[in-house]
Amino acid sequence: MRGNSVAIVLALALGVAPLWAEDRSLIIGNDPVDPASTVAVATEVNRISRALNGAGFTTLDGSNLATAALRSRLDRILRDLGPTDTLVIMLAGDFVHSSGQTWFLAPNSGDTTGLNLVSIGAVAINLATVFELAGMAPGRALVMLGTDGNRLALGRGLSAGLGRFDIPQGVAVVQGGTADLSRFALTGLVTRGQSLAQMLGAAKGMTAAGYLPQGLAFRTAATGSPGAITDDGAAKARAAIQAAEAKDWAAAQKLGSIAAYQAYVDAHPSGLNAATARAELSRLRNDPTLLAQQAEDALKLDREQRRAVQRQLTLLGFDTRGIDGIFGRGSRSAIIAWQKAQNAPASGYLSAVELQRLSAAADRRAAELEAEAAARQAQLDREDRSFWDRSGASGEEDGLRTYLRQFPDGLYADIAANRLQVFDLKRQNAAAAQDRAAWAQAEKDNNIDSYTAYLDQFPQGAFVAEAKARVAAAQDAAEGGDSNRAAAQTTEDGLGLNPVTRKLIETRLASLGFDPGPADGVFDEKTRRAIRRFQKARGQEVTGYINQTAIVALLAGAVFDLGN
Repeated sequence: MRGNSVAIVLALALGVAPLWAEDRSLIIGNDPVDPASTVAVATEVNRISRALNGAGFTTLDGSNLATAALRSRLDRILRDLGPTDTLVIMLAGDFVHSSGQTWFLAPNSGDTTGLNLVSIGAVAINLATVFELAGMAPGRALVMLGTDGNRLALGRGLSAGLGRFDIPQGVAVVQGGTADLSRFALTGLVTRGQSLAQMLGAAKGMTAAGYLPQGLAFRTAATGSPGAITDDGAAKARAAIQAAEAKDWAAAQKLGSIAAYQAYVDAHPSGLNAATARAELSRLRNDPTLLAQQAEDALKLDREQRRAVQRQLTLLGFDTRGIDGIFGRGSRSAIIAWQKAQNAPASGYLSAVELQRLSAAADRRAAELEAEAAARQAQLDREDRSFWDRSGASGEEDGLRTYLRQFPDGLYADIAANRLQVFDLKRQNAAAAQDRAAWAQAEKDNNIDSYTAYLDQFPQGAFVAEAKARVAAAQDAAEGGDSNRAAAQTTEDGLGLNPVTRKLIETRLASLGFDPGPADGVFDEKTRRAIRRFQKARGQEVTGYINQTAIVALLAGAVFDLGN
């Protein structure tokens, strides 16, 4: 007897059922009230009871029981249920429900049209009671509900069939037709050593919910009696339980997720690491950053969707430091900055709602940019035409040069340049050989000193106007223009634009009316002029070279789908 006592104490201390813990079942079947029903519920109840009894269950059953008899059997289960027993409850027949409760109807309910939300409790069993009873055997309880298409006329507040119910922790629930549940009981529940998940995997016509661990047997494979338990057997059982718990704990730690720790607690509610697992669950469930990360991970954003997010953030003025579809430090910082601007929790991770808001904001900004650019370009064009009328329209050389200096990429730049060529040609033909030679040398040297020297030597020369213009241009460059353009060119080179992207840029410039020449992927002087006009219209630094911000603004709404 001492060996048996030790085994019992060890098993209870470890939260493990002793090997002689009973398998109990309550099988109740009431024939449907609907006279048209052909389901033989009472027959199936007898078959299931005989099979479970033969498989080692202690079974209570009943067919077409009145309400008092139903309650009596539930009371008997409540009184007999041991702390380590396995419990199966099957109810097959008619169910009715309200908005928040479900009842199992007894045959003595009479005319169902007289039943309503207030009177139903007198002739039916509330499923909340059944579930609470099952919850007294956590991890070892199964509730089977057999429904066969109720057709009932009911009073106010009630509807036929199963409604919403809360499943206690550690309880499994299976729903289906009575015949399907019967097959499941006769083939699955009579078998030892299998988990409910394994049994249900081979079953058909049923749905399952609640506690369904994959690797935990619903009925242990070992059998015996109190007289057969030894200290050695208890030690082996304890070692097996500890090994299984250690394996589950290692898996939970490796995943480190809410689902993983919850699965461990469900399988080992009194395990050695249960307190630690619950503490981790509390921490994870209250970590807003982690919850935000898990919400974003659940969206399963692909590479192109991430690029779209980066383009949208860039368009809104939040630098992601690249548009590569990878959410690195730059992208996370940009997301945080955007979230702060929205007065939202700055987690650095995006929810589905935030993705929609970001996309909508980017679409609005793209439209604003287009409208702003159109208005700015219209104003620039008005200023361009007005200045042309006051300067170059007369056709005089000084006026033409004045226009080109103010609007080097203006609407009339080509006309002004062509007309100036006529002046240059006339001067070249009329200029003395010495004048032409001096001018040629100045052009060859092409610096401020060479043009200044020409002006000093030929103050009335044929190329004075052109020399003065080039001196002024050189002075402008000396003030930083060349260095700025060089830096801009380096930035553009760093983008690694391929021919397809270059053609897209040229096509977009042409569609906006900036005339970059043919869309051939070659950025010639005409293309550079178009880029400068675009930059000026957008209020950007005018360099004639493309950067990432300019590309996003240029192609927004035309090439990329910012709504994804």
